[in-house]
Amino acid sequence: MRSLSRGVAKLVKASDFDSDMRRFESFFPCQTIKPLTISVSSGFFVVYRLGIARYIKRSVPYRAIPVQYAAQHSNREQSLTYRELIQSQLQQGQIERFDAQVLLLHVLKKNRAWLIAHDDEEASAAEIATFQALAARRRDGEPVAYLLGSREFYGREFIVNPSVLIPRPDTELLVELALARAPNNGKVLDLGTGSGCIPITLKLERGDLSVSALDLSSDALAVAQANAQSLSADVRWLESNWFAAVAGEIFDLIVSNPPYIHAEDDHLHQGDLRFEPSGALTDGHDGLAHLQTIITAAPSHLQPGAWLLLEHGWDQGAACREMLAAAGFSEVQTWQDLGVNDRVSGGRKP
Repeated sequence: MRSLSRGVAKLVKASDFDSDMRRFESFFPCQTIKPLTISVSSGFFVVYRLGIARYIKRSVPYRAIPVQYAAQHSNREQSLTYRELIQSQLQQGQIERFDAQVLLLHVLKKNRAWLIAHDDEEASAAEIATFQALAARRRDGEPVAYLLGSREFYGREFIVNPSVLIPRPDTELLVELALARAPNNGKVLDLGTGSGCIPITLKLERGDLSVSALDLSSDALAVAQANAQSLSADVRWLESNWFAAVAGEIFDLIVSNPPYIHAEDDHLHQGDLRFEPSGALTDGHDGLAHLQTIITAAPSHLQPGAWLLLEHGWDQGAACREMLAAAGFSEVQTWQDLGVNDRVSGGRKP
């Protein structure tokens, strides 16, 4: 900890001072504390507050805490229980209790039942530091799935990182529809595979299927291949712009969850979507461009009677049905997700 004149050993931002002092007052008597301004030539210095290292610009007004307070408060920080550790993050705001608990369980490598039974135990310094770093990133908006490095889909854990979309429960509807329509020993293709959660799940649920998956992004394919290896799924992976790498091939089922968000949709600038790859979220236009490309090209890659199934936005069901009918598909229909929103549309090649 940096040593300063006037017996000061710890710095706290002036705007945070009052709330901090209320905590100090609950543990020891207060004395007169004078405000002062610190200027550091390097432009930054580190402030240790509640165990979090923060970089603060120079010439910002600070209040000084006498050495005896800093030392006693430092000891208090080192003896936080797991319950207090979570509560300290909730008091700072911009993080949900569930997220805080999930991040702490990730650090501890324990389950929720263990935390309930042991939440009054003291956390180690390493656990505190790791948890607080993750919580700070979550307060900045980073998705929990990226912080953990995985997300559950159809009962299995899939590796995820910013190269791929985070799997959503809504996509399980696409998987269920595909499993019900894939013929025995059928040949299946997944377009725009991302993390690989769709083709891997299809293969693991139906070992008789021959599954291929492609994506334009080599980084996304690396994640998909890592998932296949981790889950022992035999899937053929191809780097391709839609059907380019499977020219001349015919399939018994084609599925896709393509980029379908309108380029001007405000949701692209909110929540987790801000951190996910934009090229996997939107086509840069009205959200229907990639859906139209797939629907137009799919018939030449499907066996007679084979299905094409497409995930899409809640307001795109009618447009997809119209495009499918125009391309000559029969039995065209739309299925709704658990939120009673149009989510998957499809049809059969005559």
